[in-house]
Amino acid sequence: MRSVSLVHGNKRNIPDPPAMADFLLQETTVTAPDPSPVVNRLIQSMPDSARARLLAHCTQEQLAFGEVLCETTKPIRHVYFPLTGFISLVAAVGGHRPLEMGMIGNEGMLGATLALGISAAPLQAIVQGAGTALRMTTAQFRLHLRGSPELQRTLNGYLYVLIEQLTQTAACNSFHEVQARLARWLLMTNDRAHGDRFHLTHQFLAQMLGVRRSAVTIAAGDLQRRQLIGYTRGQITVRSRRGLEQASCECYAAAVAAYARRLPWSDGTVALASAHHSGAYST
Repeated sequence: MRSVSLVHGNKRNIPDPPAMADFLLQETTVTAPDPSPVVNRLIQSMPDSARARLLAHCTQEQLAFGEVLCETTKPIRHVYFPLTGFISLVAAVGGHRPLEMGMIGNEGMLGATLALGISAAPLQAIVQGAGTALRMTTAQFRLHLRGSPELQRTLNGYLYVLIEQLTQTAACNSFHEVQARLARWLLMTNDRAHGDRFHLTHQFLAQMLGVRRSAVTIAAGDLQRRQLIGYTRGQITVRSRRGLEQASCECYAAAVAAYARRLPWSDGTVALASAHHSGAYST
């Protein structure tokens, strides 16, 4: 078994995040089985020559839990292709706590909007799952965009899927019950963390979903009674993915379907963004 630590217990090497990121600075641990070599599926989908050119200008970096990778409306300085870490896209409205709008794991990348010719970040990006990612400067990435039709085509499909994810999340937050949204969130996290045990609190879940803690306590308790999850002293264990998929609102299936429709390298499951592949690459 491999334990993927998402604990932000030591801030010495991490800049103090802005106030809107404070809600993420809680103890979170994912325990997962040893995976196959992990790749970024967006990069892996490219032709060999285009992939090699891109990787030549990437460095592998550690993503620390709670690290702010970009700020809303501020210039994007680096793009990230997650390998084992994953990233939350967060929106804030004055007078309210920040709300998660989307996740990026190794099915995608942070900074894809540069392909639209816009350098400002549309949302704040915060590391939700510590791990590794391939990083490239914005300047280098733009050079690759200009010289690689394959990369531009890949990003066109990914951007469409990302827009679908963001709009589906906005609708989900407005119309669906807390329990269905919680099941969806657990599935999305399970996909990107490559693990089925999460150490987190009801307060953390409430802040991610933008609801009261009591609402999460009731919803999680019902999922536990139905034996879809286990919950003991802050540790949630996914016991039945199929059951969670049935308990989730339609939005999880819609996100999976979006990948299948728009990304030819996807079989429709974000879970395959883990690494059910025979090989990986290194930089």
